[in-house]
Amino acid sequence: MLAKVMSCAVVGLDGALVEVEVDISPGLAKFNIVGLPDVAVQEARERVRAAIRNTGCNFPLKRITVNLAPADLKKEGPAYDLPIAVGILLATQQISMAAEGALFLGELSLDGALRHTQGILPMVAVARDRGITNIFVPAVDAKEACLVGGLTILPVNSLNDLVAHLRGDALIAPCKETEMREAIFAPQWSYVDQAHIKGQEHVKRALEVAAAGGHNLLMMGPPGSGKTLLARSIPGILPRMTIDEQLEVTKIYSVTGLLPPDTPLVKQRPFRSPHYTISNAGLVGGGHWPRPGEISLSHRGVLFLDEFPEFGRAVLEVLRQPLEDKVVTISRAQGSVTFPANFMMVAAMNPCPCGYYGDPVKECSCTPLMVSKYQKRISGPLLDRIDIFVDVPRVDYEKLADDRVGEKAESVRARVETARDVQRQRFTGTKLACNNEMTAMEVKQFCPVDGAAQALLRAAMKQMALSARAFHRVLKLSRTIADLAGAEQIQAPHLAEAIQYRPRSLV
Repeated sequence: MLAKVMSCAVVGLDGALVEVEVDISPGLAKFNIVGLPDVAVQEARERVRAAIRNTGCNFPLKRITVNLAPADLKKEGPAYDLPIAVGILLATQQISMAAEGALFLGELSLDGALRHTQGILPMVAVARDRGITNIFVPAVDAKEACLVGGLTILPVNSLNDLVAHLRGDALIAPCKETEMREAIFAPQWSYVDQAHIKGQEHVKRALEVAAAGGHNLLMMGPPGSGKTLLARSIPGILPRMTIDEQLEVTKIYSVTGLLPPDTPLVKQRPFRSPHYTISNAGLVGGGHWPRPGEISLSHRGVLFLDEFPEFGRAVLEVLRQPLEDKVVTISRAQGSVTFPANFMMVAAMNPCPCGYYGDPVKECSCTPLMVSKYQKRISGPLLDRIDIFVDVPRVDYEKLADDRVGEKAESVRARVETARDVQRQRFTGTKLACNNEMTAMEVKQFCPVDGAAQALLRAAMKQMALSARAFHRVLKLSRTIADLAGAEQIQAPHLAEAIQYRPRSLV
């Protein structure tokens, strides 16, 4: 007998419906799964067999063929365990149901309990788009499934509970979507407060400007001057994510398996800090079947690259295209997958191998050639994509011993959110969200410069030999500084501050 059950696959960050066809026919007992399954799907045979038996149902000792259609779409992961088990029970008439309008997702344990399954959010989203209204998911993933509204989400604890529901013996109560979504979307906030970081007021100002416009930033200073701590304080001054941004980030973390079962929604901007031994694929994504890398995991948040020159040169160079396009496309023989990569890059480095070049207290032990070679590990084209360069000197004893507390992150964040509101209104009708995303066309339209600023910009172009990209980045940074000041037009002080953030010792 033939039975059909709907399930779903994940391709990149999007879902794709999969029809699970189960045919049971007389013959030598054999269990085959076809339709381009990976090893995890092939292993479903043993999980499904044990789960059905331990649930108290009969597993047929006949020829079982499971087809996952469409057959040319790669199937991976254990999410097909539940639909395969339901298909077998339907084909053997141990349960009966109208399969239309229902979708089954979940990994089975040997006793029939359902485990946490990756990629629930994109799979449920595509089911809604295709008109499927009843979604059976593991109970631990019910909150994540409820992020997609307008559906009947049925949380399943075990195969035994599902069988009882489908037989009509004990119905599973659907999730109360309104109450669930209110709990999920409740505010959640934790961060490093800049108020407790001593000194470095000029660096805090640079961080505020970077956060207000989404600009990339590089900090350079001796060891122990607070570069890493300052970087970790950035999420505290970034504006809170909108609901759409939260769902974007949650989808990425759901697909990669980094979304904990008790955290159905990512509410805080990501802060990713990969080690400098990371590979190209680890940073931008990759693999035989491409998966998101660190730049996609930091989407809508911060990618912090500590010890910047220690990263492999080839690894750093792959950042150039995502920094411009805000997406990364990974191509394989089977096709191409595009992942979002709209992140704010923050880097930190020492000025030389020993770390004390230019330090007024400790003498540098490096030769000029060593210093130059160390700084030139970062290519000019990559430096050209960084808007803010700021020195982080050592902190004096008087500042460290001072009991006074600096400006709290809430106050800085309020100014940043005000500047972002101005930018959202400015970019109404476009796909832009902040000043750093402007192209040359938007720079010409939205970055008017007064007469005094024009003369200053002309002189800076000649003396600093700015490239066309650097020219536009200075204007975008000036636009952000003007937004923080509440100015309609870019004035000479705004432009002067933007110019002084350009690199000096780096070449």
